Amino acid sequence: GTARHDREMAINVKKSLPKITNPLEKLRLQCLARGSAGIKGLGRVFRITDDNRNRTLDFNEFLRGLRHYAVMINKEEAQELFQIFDKDGSGTIDYDEFLITLRPPMSNARKEIVMQAFQKLDKTGDGVITIEDLRGTYNAKYHPKYLNGEWTEDQVFRAFLDNFDSPYDKDEKVTTEEFMNYYAGVSASIDTDIYFIIMMKNAWKL
Repeated sequence: GTARHDREMAINVKKSLPKITNPLEKLRLQCLARGSAGIKGLGRVFRITDDNRNRTLDFNEFLRGLRHYAVMINKEEAQELFQIFDKDGSGTIDYDEFLITLRPPMSNARKEIVMQAFQKLDKTGDGVITIEDLRGTYNAKYHPKYLNGEWTEDQVFRAFLDNFDSPYDKDEKVTTEEFMNYYAGVSASIDTDIYFIIMMKNAWKL
């Protein structure tokens, strides 16, 4: 279903973009026009742009990242965005924080169902989903690549975790923040809470 939602979302975004003047909203919509993983994609670009790997960006790195991602935002708007996030005036921003703010808002009902899915997967209850957690909750045996012998069970688990894992921190562990980031993108493409909740319940047998 996500592919269909993504197509609908892209159409809606293109309609509303010309009317948007707030640079944060404009950037959010341009990311969502690329589908529910659009914000995650921008995160990947920021990781590449972050030359010294300190998880912060100065203005030039930030601008380079936006241009690399082909975002239609002028230098003045980028400057305005940067200043909103550079709260201490240090000349750098923490891009994890930036991506969390860029995340589309979700209702409490949606956050609750996402947390229920997370807790079901997090067998050990330590706030992180790992391959060990997945062994008892996610059946890899129906995966096409497992069926044709191309992948082992662990490779299926790894690919599954990669869907949610931060692109700049692939550690085969998925935190609540990463899980929430992913579903905020999916959520943006689904109009009603009821439909989102039904989708989550079906997907995770909640």
